[in-house]
Parts: sequence; structure tokens; C-alpha cells
Amino acid sequence: MTANYHTHTSRCGHASGSDREYIEAAIKAGFKCLGFSDHTPMLAFEPDYGIQGYRMPVEAASDYFSSLRKLKEEYKNDISIYIGFEAEYYKNVFERYIQWQHELGCEFLIQGQHQYPAGENEELLYSGSPTKEPEHLRSYFDMLRLGQKSGKFSYIAHPDVINFVGDEKIYCSEVRRFCEEMKEAGMPLEYNLLGFSTKRHYPTDRFFKIAAEVGNKVVIGCDAHSPQVFEDAEGLKRCIEKTESLGLEIVSQVELIPV
Repeated sequence: MTANYHTHTSRCGHASGSDREYIEAAIKAGFKCLGFSDHTPMLAFEPDYGIQGYRMPVEAASDYFSSLRKLKEEYKNDISIYIGFEAEYYKNVFERYIQWQHELGCEFLIQGQHQYPAGENEELLYSGSPTKEPEHLRSYFDMLRLGQKSGKFSYIAHPDVINFVGDEKIYCSEVRRFCEEMKEAGMPLEYNLLGFSTKRHYPTDRFFKIAAEVGNKVVIGCDAHSPQVFEDAEGLKRCIEKTESLGLEIVSQVELIPV
């Protein structure tokens, strides 16, 4: 593994370490490409589309790009650095914040759909909360589909973060349909190292066994929230071995889509 496109910074409020520390740890671990993709601010749309203490504040975005651009130049002979965001697809505000990200100089986006609309008022529900409702599962995947169709996302982060605890046949049917659509579209899916290492409810075998059968391209994303992630060679090795045991088609590098 020589590339990681899922790297956060302390600006999001739940990560630690300086920008330089992330870069130097990645170089030491042998990475040749490092994409920063901290949680995107949501401008004036917060708190309706925000999770407090979870996103980078709007006022921190200029420093994010300024700091990383300087380091990108400083370390250009050692590692390729890309500056982007991890973002959700929210249809009512998507075009507006895409324009803002473009003006900032955002180089790529990954889609991490941490919330999805549900119910008559389209209340936003947290994707990690357990649900038995098939409509919730379908709503979550619909947001991923809309994100893919927007042409703005380079890959889908933790696609299996939806914590569905309902009918297994419905889950498998919806996952297979989604995976087949993403394969046809050429959209890579992420196997999340953070979730694997911390034993979260994702990544889940039931999702990725279907992805393996369908033949989806999969990228391992560190989802780094501290520089120490890159120092855990044994954890990364176990994650790679796990993806190989599932028979997944792993891609080492992703074609980044400009915003």
C-alpha cells in the first residue's frame, strides 16, 4: 500500500497531530501519495447539515489549504500530496458548497455519507445508528448513488457504514444492486482501516463478500485521525490480509476527480 486518500487533521475536532506530522509519518511508512480529506465545512447551512464537533469550521478552511499547499511544495520530492474533503451528498445544498470548494482550490472529494434523509420531513439520521427500516437502508444507498452521478466524488468512503440490523435478505438484495451499479459506473469502494482496527460495525464481511462476488474495485482507506496510524505496520498488514481473504479486487491508486 503506497497511497492513502483518507486523512483528517485536527481541524475537524476529533483528530490529533499536525499536518507535518501526518506527512512525515506517511513518508516514513513508505507512502508515495497522501490525500488529505478532512470533513468538509458546511458554510451557512450548519447546523442543519452539521454535526457539532465533527466538521472543520468554515473559518479553518483557508488555513487548511494554505498550510497543506506549503507542505506540498516542501515535500514534493518525497511524496505527492493532494488536498480535498470528505463530504456528504445533500441534494438541497450540494451545488452551492461544491462551488465554494472549487473556489478554495479543492483537488478531490471522497463521499462519506454520515447522515441520510428519512421520513416525511426528511429528517437527517446518523448512518451509524442501528436501524431495521428498509426505507432507511434504501435512502442511504440513494444518497451514495446521487453522489456518484454528480461526477464530483473520486470514491465512496466506508460504503457499509449504514448500520442495518433488519431483514438480512433485504440487506443483501440492496447491497448487491448497489454494488452492481457502482461497478458499472467504475466507482471504487473503500475498505476502511479505522473501522477494521477499532472493531466498529464496519467494514463488514456481509457487504464486502457481495462486493467481491460482483467484482467491485476496492481501495483501502486509512481514515487517519492521528499520524500514528501510519506507524502501525502490523495493523495495516492485517487489514490487507483480510481484504485478500475476501477475494476483493484492491486498487492501489485512485484517479482523482477535480472539483
